[in-house]
Amino acid sequence: MNKIITMVIISAMLFTGCANEANPPDDNNETPSLKIENYYPFTENTKYVYEGEGNEFAFMTTYVDYIKDNRIQTRTDNGGTEIVKVLEIKDGQLLELLNRGETYFRENFTDEEYTSGRILLKEPLEEGNSWTNDSGATSTITNVAKEIVTKMGNFEALEVTTEGKQGKTIDYYAKDTGLIKTVNIGEGYEVSSTISEIIKNQPFIQSITLYYPDVDGITIHAVDVQISFNTNEEPKDIIEKNVKDLSVYEVLGPNTKINDLYFDEQGNSVHIDLSKEFVTEMNAGSGFEAMILQCLTNTLGDYYQVEEVYITIDGGPYESGHIIIEEGEAYKVDYTNVKTTE
Repeated sequence: MNKIITMVIISAMLFTGCANEANPPDDNNETPSLKIENYYPFTENTKYVYEGEGNEFAFMTTYVDYIKDNRIQTRTDNGGTEIVKVLEIKDGQLLELLNRGETYFRENFTDEEYTSGRILLKEPLEEGNSWTNDSGATSTITNVAKEIVTKMGNFEALEVTTEGKQGKTIDYYAKDTGLIKTVNIGEGYEVSSTISEIIKNQPFIQSITLYYPDVDGITIHAVDVQISFNTNEEPKDIIEKNVKDLSVYEVLGPNTKINDLYFDEQGNSVHIDLSKEFVTEMNAGSGFEAMILQCLTNTLGDYYQVEEVYITIDGGPYESGHIIIEEGEAYKVDYTNVKTTE
C-alpha cells in the first residue's frame, strides 16, 4: 500500500513539474505601454465635428486631406479660416510640422522637407512627462485617464496641459479617436472645442470657379461648381474631370491629361504641365486659343489665389502654331470680359 501511495505522490509531482515547465509563471505581468498611435490614429475619409463655447470660431470641422507613411495632413474650418496642418509620428513623438492658415486650396504638403516641428505628444505617455518647445511653452501630461463628457458619450482621455506667454491650452486625446477636446484659457477668457460627431466615409467638398470661352470669341463665362476630394485624391485629377465636363467649348480636349499641377509657395504661383493633346486637339484660331489659355489661367489662379500661372507641355515650353510661351514666362489672371453664369 505504501508503494502505491508513494507512486501516486511521485506521479503527481512529475505532472506538476511538467505543467510548471510548460507554463512558467509570468513574472512580467506588466501593462502594455501606451503608444501615440493609439491616441492619434490616421483615419482616411473622416470628418470630425467640434462644438464650440466661448468664441464664434470655436466651432470647427476637420477633414483628412492626405495620409502618407507616418504623416497626416488635416484641414480645419472654423468659420473664419481654413487651417492646413501636417503632423508626423516619429521617434515616440507627435509633431506638428506645418500650420498654414488661409489655405482654401488643395495641395499635398506631406512630401515637403521640415527641419523641426512643435511637439504635441511625447512618450512615455505617463502623468508628469514634460517637454518644452522652441517657443518656450512647456507641455505636461497632467492626466492619463481624464473623463471627458461629449455628445458622443464619455471618453477616458489623455490630458496635455501647455503653458506659455499666451496663456494655457489643455488638449484631450482619446484612444482610437484622436483629439476630442481643446481648451484655451487666458486673461478674462476661456474657449473650448469639443467633439460632437465623427462621420466616416465623408469626402471634403468645396466650390471652384471654372472659366470657359463663349462662342463669340470675346466673352469668358464663369460658373461655380462643387468638387469633392477623398483622402489622397489629387486636385489635378479632380480639376481635369470637372473642366472636361464643363462645356462643349472645350478648355481641355477629351484626351488631354494634366501631367502635373502644383502650388509654388516661394513664387506664390501655380505650375501646370499638360499633355501634347492640349495643343493637337485644339481646333481654334489664335484669338480663341488665347481665350482658352486665359480661361485655364483664371480657373487655376482663382482656385489657388495667385496671379501667375505657368503652363508647359510635356515638361517643355508651350508652343502651338499660333502662340509661344517662353520658358519662365507666366500667364496672368485677367477677369476682363468675364461674365458670371448663374
